[in-house]
Amino acid sequence: MEITQTLLPGIGVRYDLTTRRGVPLSIVVHRDGQADLCVLGRDDPDDVRLELALADDEVDALADVLGAPRIAEGMLDLTREIPGLESARIRLDEGSAYAGRPLGATKARTRTGCSIVAIVRADDVIAAPGPDDQLLGGDILVAIGSQEGLAQLRERLSRG
Repeated sequence: MEITQTLLPGIGVRYDLTTRRGVPLSIVVHRDGQADLCVLGRDDPDDVRLELALADDEVDALADVLGAPRIAEGMLDLTREIPGLESARIRLDEGSAYAGRPLGATKARTRTGCSIVAIVRADDVIAAPGPDDQLLGGDILVAIGSQEGLAQLRERLSRG
């Protein structure tokens, strides 16, 4: 699928694509995080058939629903294609010293060479978590790295 990207100075970025069924879509992502999702007429790109204005929290929720599982899946696929790169799902125990602390406190990348690419919490997924994202006991951390690094990360998270 081809997606064209157009910079809209002072506004944000517009993304245009056509679905397999031939339905043209346009998404304008504003600089403030809001987005407009538009379904266009098949014969006239200026014929907006449906427009959804999404607030920044709605954009985040939609991205989580549509993107997070695909990101995690994509990372898992990536590990199959690159020799020496593996993935793991590591459960953070309730008693871990990192439960209730930010992700950055684990120093995962610095100490083990592994990257934590998602946090799965019940039915929610935090894709590409930042160092300030809070860890909770019971979280499943999706990580990529070497086999040795992942073993070190498991040990680090279990003992704190």
